[in-house]
Amino acid sequence: MNHTTSIQSAQLISKLWELLEGIPDPEIPVLSILDLGIVRNVEVDENGHITVSITPTYSGCPAMDMITINIKLSMSAAGYKDYSIKQVLSPAWTTDWMTESGKIKLEKYGIAPPNPNDELPACPQCKSPNTKLLSQFGSTACKSLYQCEDCREPFDYFKCH
Repeated sequence: MNHTTSIQSAQLISKLWELLEGIPDPEIPVLSILDLGIVRNVEVDENGHITVSITPTYSGCPAMDMITINIKLSMSAAGYKDYSIKQVLSPAWTTDWMTESGKIKLEKYGIAPPNPNDELPACPQCKSPNTKLLSQFGSTACKSLYQCEDCREPFDYFKCH
């Protein structure tokens, strides 16, 4: 690959990352698939074939089919024809891959972001740390249901994994 081709490839990859930033998570639409850290890599080979590698947040995540469809729709709408979407299962996704801005968006949306310190999550509504677990299972498998003891509001907590 010559220098000009290398620059063109880097520019294309940059455009593709920008395109992917605009694809929302189907379960939490305030987050992009980049906020969640689902997109692991974007590559362009010497023939111009694009490969987007994605990792599900957990095995069997039902949103992955919709995410794949939305990536394909966005790629096609932007005029890309020679591409593939590859699911990568190893290493397994972790909440460490979420962006800090994504965690802030989660909290503003009313979902407590993952807390790797094993502390009870603070209420995303009133910020009180006085919360209790209601159920290990929230609105989706990747969330638990908590309740604030101060404002009494129930809220989802995005589980660490």
